[in-house]
Amino acid sequence: MNIQGRISHAPDRQEAEEALERLRAWAMAATETEIATLDPVIARLLPGREGASYPDLSRRYPEEFRADAAYKATLPDLQNGPASLIVGAKTQIQHVGISNFRLPIRYHTRDNGDLTLETSVTGTVSLEAEKKGINMSRIMRSFYAHAERTFSFDVIEAALDDYKADLGSFDARIQMRFSFPMTVGSLRSGLAGWQYYNIALEVVERAGVRKKIVHLDYVYSSTCPCSLELSEHARATRGQLATPHSQRSVARISVVVEPGGVLWFEDLIDMARAAVPTETQVMVKREDEQAFAELNAANPIFVEDAARAFAGVLLADWRVGDFRVLASHQESLHSHDAVSLLTEGPTFAAESLDPRLFASLIHHG
Repeated sequence: MNIQGRISHAPDRQEAEEALERLRAWAMAATETEIATLDPVIARLLPGREGASYPDLSRRYPEEFRADAAYKATLPDLQNGPASLIVGAKTQIQHVGISNFRLPIRYHTRDNGDLTLETSVTGTVSLEAEKKGINMSRIMRSFYAHAERTFSFDVIEAALDDYKADLGSFDARIQMRFSFPMTVGSLRSGLAGWQYYNIALEVVERAGVRKKIVHLDYVYSSTCPCSLELSEHARATRGQLATPHSQRSVARISVVVEPGGVLWFEDLIDMARAAVPTETQVMVKREDEQAFAELNAANPIFVEDAARAFAGVLLADWRVGDFRVLASHQESLHSHDAVSLLTEGPTFAAESLDPRLFASLIHHG
């Protein structure tokens, strides 16, 4: 089959001149982005641009060049280009932005001290169906504008307000992740050491409703109640030494902070410890190791028990609204983990889960 192009014959000079005039007229009305998208050479058709040397480019870096306001106004901005540049379906994107940009942030502690901690920030906004994209550097600039202040939810909200306004978006989210240190005493020896807790603060705004959320990863030891009873049965009936299986376990506790409430990081950690006291230890001598074995025997726990124990303390605190408890007992008996998920309220309800959600409950030390 013979395939013909759009032009069925070679144009003569008059046709070429007419086409050139039409192209020049289009270029006069087009934006720099539209010209660059079609073919940057077209810019040479514009008045004052006839001598442009593109694509014969200089290979020397011009250290003396300064981009003034007039020059910057000519720079193409494809992300803010017309809807005609959209690739794929013209549909809304719920969240688009940047993840894991890091900077030092100061945090208040419950005892009125301040800590400066390396913080990973994720910032996203919604994108309307007719918008090509967003300028992601504006998210960072908005955040840096508030980074020198001692951080709290109020300052996160100020940053969120800034980049919502900058990007002309409706919904937005900021999440900050960091490792929070607390001094934890040993069980019997009187020693103390630093325990580090993975914490994330999140402000989410959807359809004009804003929520403040705290996420905490709490690491504990779980002794299997069934294994404990079976071990004791072997000792009592056959004089057989046996040990119950225990394993390092992780719970991710996510809570919505109720308006008017101040929920310190330390408060949430204390609540988790009250629910499941077998937190992994930092400084340990022999008497502490023995004490930990006794503490585990006094608090055997299935993964279902753990989820309900955490829920019990959360339901009892008026500062906590909706919440979610994820628990993973990383079995020493099995080659798989035992997991549980418990939610309260609509915030964390979901019909589908990330396939690797529970696999993310790993303590890296």
